[in-house]
Amino acid sequence: MARKHSKHGRYEDPSLDEEETPAAVVPCWLCGRPTGKTIVWHHPVPKSRGGRDVVPMHPICQQTLIANFTNSELQRHAMDVDALLANPNVSKFVAWVAKKDPDFNAATAKKQR
Repeated sequence: MARKHSKHGRYEDPSLDEEETPAAVVPCWLCGRPTGKTIVWHHPVPKSRGGRDVVPMHPICQQTLIANFTNSELQRHAMDVDALLANPNVSKFVAWVAKKDPDFNAATAKKQR
């Protein structure tokens, strides 16, 4: 006979539904807009350069950083968002994306090197 409940987990009565609380809205590390359904956990200092910290970002914001900076430049800027926003391409992007929906996604420019 099959088990009705897991033998490893605690028994929970499915009829006792807890009130579902909405997940806290996390702001994007780069643009400051609230994140949507898809959150990318970005390493401000690349893992290849010893980075361990992660920050929440929109996928399009992460693609913009990758297209505009090398790993060594990202390592130099580390957690300093203002230094990244000093780049004209990034500041122009952030001003443009500020009016978009949190789940907005589009193709980004190729790496300019």
